[in-house]
Amino acid sequence: MRAANFCDLAASPIMIGDAAKSQKFAARMLEKGVYVIGFFYPVVPHGAARVRTHVSAAHSREDLEFAVNAFAETNEELKRN
Repeated sequence: MRAANFCDLAASPIMIGDAAKSQKFAARMLEKGVYVIGFFYPVVPHGAARVRTHVSAAHSREDLEFAVNAFAETNEELKRN
């Protein structure tokens, strides 16, 4: 995750900023097979929307690589839109 410029904590917030974009990001990740949760106001302050995922010891290296690739692809897709 760090190599893709994302936080590498167990509960990792991915800062998106825009509420609508955070929901698009979460939906696209689910389409790719990675479940993340989108948060926006009133759960977090206006302009601080994010998605969050949890990493556990049950995830294999392949699971993590799959998720990191999905994050990077989704990030690039949403940058273009």
